[in-house]
Amino acid sequence: MSSLVFSTRAYSQMASEIGWLCAGERGVIETRDFPDGERGLRIVTLVGSRDVILVGGTGSDSDTLELYDLACGLVDKGVRSLTIVIPYFGHSTQERSVKQGEVVTAKTRSRLLSAIPVPGSGLRLFLLDLHADGLPYYFEGSVRAVHVRAIPVITDAIRRLTDGKPFVLACTDAGRAKWVERLANEMRTGASFVLKRREDDGSTVVTAVSAQVEGRHVVIYDDMIRTGGSLIGAAQAYKQAGATRISAVATHGIFPNDGLEKIRASGLFDRVVCTDSHPRALQLRGDFLQVEPVARLFADFLRAAP
Repeated sequence: MSSLVFSTRAYSQMASEIGWLCAGERGVIETRDFPDGERGLRIVTLVGSRDVILVGGTGSDSDTLELYDLACGLVDKGVRSLTIVIPYFGHSTQERSVKQGEVVTAKTRSRLLSAIPVPGSGLRLFLLDLHADGLPYYFEGSVRAVHVRAIPVITDAIRRLTDGKPFVLACTDAGRAKWVERLANEMRTGASFVLKRREDDGSTVVTAVSAQVEGRHVVIYDDMIRTGGSLIGAAQAYKQAGATRISAVATHGIFPNDGLEKIRASGLFDRVVCTDSHPRALQLRGDFLQVEPVARLFADFLRAAP
């Protein structure tokens, strides 16, 4: 019998694509919003003794609780196994405490999801391009957290973007240098990064560019783009170092408020590419923002995973 595929409201389209690729049956959920802000959920499709896939992100507190409530409800209704696909795991950059008293929110959210009851045949979480490799170890108990890499999607997007012409793969700071270097080696191209100095007021100043980019097309890769401040600062450094064309590629495109418009208004980039891991990207896609789907990537993992 095929799997049932459910989703939170924000990930309905991706769940439908995953369901089609995996020959799964789409499950039905009724959602009701009450005037006081509370939310009611009803799992309409019978799920007893079925293998279930649930697609949803944790980009906001509301999305996180919707995912948690649905997962708990599905287990309570008797699913045989539950696989939760999380295209975007929010708070992943808060994976460690930097200042005294800071809450490591990535760990507390992992503990929350670890509290989902485990059905008889297991509970798996598939998480896409986490900010830190150690995050799966924050999950506790019998939950199996799997780090899914978006490398196939990212490399294909970069190849289309560069159209077979030479380019330099770059990053926004030295902290991502090793990751970008590995990706550059895989794509058989050069890698570059910028060195930064943090000032007393909290601002950063670029002090050096690590590789020769003069006359080259520079593709800046990062795991996520939020407001674009670091991205713009790095692009300015590459431009001053002689780059003739600059593009940006990221797995997660968040773009809160007018973040994408600030990147466009900088005049530094010809194109920004990201995946549809965050719903915001689909809302903003157009001639400047190119959005790549990840449903097939997850479907491949779902079919291959034991």
